[in-house]
Amino acid sequence: MNFAEIKELLELFEAGSIRELDLNQGDLSLYLNKNEDSRPVVQESAPQMVATPTQIAPVEATQAPVAESKPAVEVEGTAVKSPIVGVVYTSSEPSAPSFVSVGDKVAVGDTLCIVEAMKIMNEIKSDVAGIVTEILIENEDVVEFGQALFRIA
Repeated sequence: MNFAEIKELLELFEAGSIRELDLNQGDLSLYLNKNEDSRPVVQESAPQMVATPTQIAPVEATQAPVAESKPAVEVEGTAVKSPIVGVVYTSSEPSAPSFVSVGDKVAVGDTLCIVEAMKIMNEIKSDVAGIVTEILIENEDVVEFGQALFRIA
């Protein structure tokens, strides 16, 4: 990743709604955080510990009570996820209507939104046919790789 790409990523991070980003790519490690209560962490080397043999007394095994697990709430439909990190646009230009709205019927290959990454506009197309049941992003949100954008049932 070169300096221009890092600068672009910083601009997207500052403009978007993401509060924290941790990126590891090869030998590059980048951590960004907009949370007000965060403070820089200073890491110091831990003191060297010397192992000394000790005797361990046997412990009787006890069984902890098992908590009843609640079934996960299943969300119907297929999530359309972002294939890249970038800024999402819900229409082709600011004055144009959104590509899709909740309740719209979409076919395979229909454009749902655009994700801009490094000045390249990437159309996000529907992989399934159905009805848009949920829009999980807003115009000009910064989205991450794998983040759900729409739900189609």
